[in-house]
Amino acid sequence: MNNNLKLVVPDNFKEFGKRVNKHINIIRNTKENYILDMNLIRFNNGEGKCVLNESVRHKDIYILSDVGNYDVTYKAQRGIHHMMPDEHYQDIKRIISAMGGHQSRTTILMPCLYQSRQDKRRGCESLDCAMSLQELQNYNVSEIVTFDVHNKSVENAIPNNLTFSNGYATSDMILSILNNEDIDINKLIIVAPDGGAREKTIFLADILGGIKYANFDKRRNFDVLQDGKHPIEYHEFSGPENLNGIDAIVVDDMIASGSSIIDTAQKLKERGANHIYVMATFALFVNGIDAFNKVYNEGIFDKVYSTNLAYVPDEYKMMPWFHSVDCSLKVANIINNLNKGESIRGLLNDKEEAAQKIKMLKK
Repeated sequence: MNNNLKLVVPDNFKEFGKRVNKHINIIRNTKENYILDMNLIRFNNGEGKCVLNESVRHKDIYILSDVGNYDVTYKAQRGIHHMMPDEHYQDIKRIISAMGGHQSRTTILMPCLYQSRQDKRRGCESLDCAMSLQELQNYNVSEIVTFDVHNKSVENAIPNNLTFSNGYATSDMILSILNNEDIDINKLIIVAPDGGAREKTIFLADILGGIKYANFDKRRNFDVLQDGKHPIEYHEFSGPENLNGIDAIVVDDMIASGSSIIDTAQKLKERGANHIYVMATFALFVNGIDAFNKVYNEGIFDKVYSTNLAYVPDEYKMMPWFHSVDCSLKVANIINNLNKGESIRGLLNDKEEAAQKIKMLKK
């Protein structure tokens, strides 16, 4: 067993990092604190620095960061400033810089990939995701582990020297739904709210035993630009019109404002769907949860299942319609295997294991 493992956990992922540290101790039957002692310091003008309080020489470093966490604050100028993704990403570079090349290897676990929604160019646009990956490659990062990336082809920006590993929490979430909800798989349909979630929908329908799936296609107004994107005029449904007595699981990678998810649930309800469950890896709720509370009280959907791979405020977690799925054990196993030089393929995409567990549940 290697004894050179160190976890670097900024404040944006502190609780998750503690869970990972605990799981690694259980996996290895140890009582170590694998979390590196360090400080990320902010000055009143917004500048910052990283200070390491212990040696990283010849250590195998794993930086865990939730760059979308908007609950980390610091005093700036004459008020309190909430950190944004650009600042969290800059802190990752500060940490690497502070190590000074003394570490043996650096792996970054960034479940919600930085700038993953700015992954392609339409006209004169910046390619932020590709640029950040190339920058981390220049920092001699060995591997990036992310989850449910918006566009996996972004790894083409770094074809050499930097390993890009994309995992899924789909099986964790569907097993949580099946264990907590009274669902008849024979009366279930999997639904994608847009074309981007279609592949995940087919994957989920397959591991559930080849059940039905359907999808909506977004029809946008390209003559209008609102908040940096073209607004959706309506959703076109490809699936059975009559869903009476059928439960539905709506699958997506991310809940941002939630407008697409809510519109999809309403359209399914109009077609007679019975219970409607939403399953999304990242629940960002960038516009708050008032809209979700409203449609939940109207009986439009039953529950949202999401992971703890991205920040969700505690008060949101207390809502009767929200269920958090813990993925810290999965991440701990990924880190443990990487540190031991073993494969993580089955951990990133555990389709076969999930299919076997679902088979047992069906029995």
